[in-house]
Amino acid sequence: MKIEPVPKIEEKNRIEAIQMLINSTLQEVFQKIDREYLYWDKVKYTAPENVDKHTLWHAVKIQRQLNSQTVRFGKYVFHFTITKNMLALLHAFDMNLGGNLGTKSIIPASDKSYYLISSIMEEAIASSQMEGASTTRRIAKDMLRKQLKPINKSQQMIVNNYDTITKISNDFNKDFSIEDLLDIHRSISKSTLENSDDEGVFRKNDDIYVVDSITGSVAHTPPSYNEIIDMVGDLCEFANNDNNDNFIHPIIKGIIIHFMLAYIHPFVDGNGRTARSLFYWYMIKKGYWLTEYLSISRIIYTNKKSYEKAFLYTENDDNDLSYFIQYHLNVMKKAFEELKKYLQRKIDEQQNIHRFIGVLNTNDRQRYVFKVIMENKHMIITPKELASQFGITTRTARTDLQELVEMGYLKITNINKRALGYVKSDEFESLIEGNKSK
Repeated sequence: MKIEPVPKIEEKNRIEAIQMLINSTLQEVFQKIDREYLYWDKVKYTAPENVDKHTLWHAVKIQRQLNSQTVRFGKYVFHFTITKNMLALLHAFDMNLGGNLGTKSIIPASDKSYYLISSIMEEAIASSQMEGASTTRRIAKDMLRKQLKPINKSQQMIVNNYDTITKISNDFNKDFSIEDLLDIHRSISKSTLENSDDEGVFRKNDDIYVVDSITGSVAHTPPSYNEIIDMVGDLCEFANNDNNDNFIHPIIKGIIIHFMLAYIHPFVDGNGRTARSLFYWYMIKKGYWLTEYLSISRIIYTNKKSYEKAFLYTENDDNDLSYFIQYHLNVMKKAFEELKKYLQRKIDEQQNIHRFIGVLNTNDRQRYVFKVIMENKHMIITPKELASQFGITTRTARTDLQELVEMGYLKITNINKRALGYVKSDEFESLIEGNKSK
């Protein structure tokens, strides 16, 4: 997409720009620009009729520079400003995404494993779809639940994402290294690249461009491959060490890590998926455990154009990371709101199931089986699928299903010569009706 370049700052207008900042009649204009962290292409339309839009932009730049922080990766210097709106969002996330403040009851302890696996599936699918995976969400979830072997590159991408996110979610306590980054990329790109030798290896040339997904034009030219080692080394240092003299909020650091990995573009392919995985790793490392349950990529995927714009705004406006930070915080807010809606919907479903089978001595997994069968009466459930859905052993899953057979709700069917599945029995509806009348 074409991004309008920012106008050149004319120093001769500096005094007039400063006078604008203290002009009480313009405070609402500056508040709107600050709240949404608008780029030049929007700022120019906020200027009142009697105000020069270029001078207004100069004033905005002065205001942002007053409270900016800088970070350096290799020879590249980036800066960012934390606005009041960003601080409010960060406070909300501190209260809801980590620690012991307000997060204990949002997900029932007995359901955490189920919701976590489902969320990781959603993230793996959406992150892969953003990079070109064409498999539908329904087919992808069915494949992951039943642990089916991928049949094409798109499905392999999704499986790789799922396995990688699951792995890093359980391995977040150690410091991050270049070797860890290569391992993540090797896992996320397995059997999906044109040349398997590129898996887990930094690119060895500059024959790579980030192109606009709509126009096909070059949107970003990454740093030279000769700079990758130094820049990634600085990124690892940035992730592993906290400088109290120059404190950066952990969520902001996680967002910067996401941006920088995509900016450096150290791999031939799979940079976006790797960058989003690193964000999850860092958030979990810093104690924001509820991040595991957020499908951030699903929100991004619904409006990929805004995601790409956030990168371009940063690069076009003197490496101002605040555009990407503002965008990412808004995405996290939407993802958290979606999670709350999802949980409420699942709680309502559970209550509905309890009304049907509350008198039965069944566990949460067995009640899930009832829900699935009531939604799709021709569904074939396998022990492997149930095990994958709840993070239990196949043996435990088989025991759950066998108990439902003994109760009369399910019956066994042959899937093939080696595998057995479970379907609703002929008495299923009558047994359910009998329970509703009790």
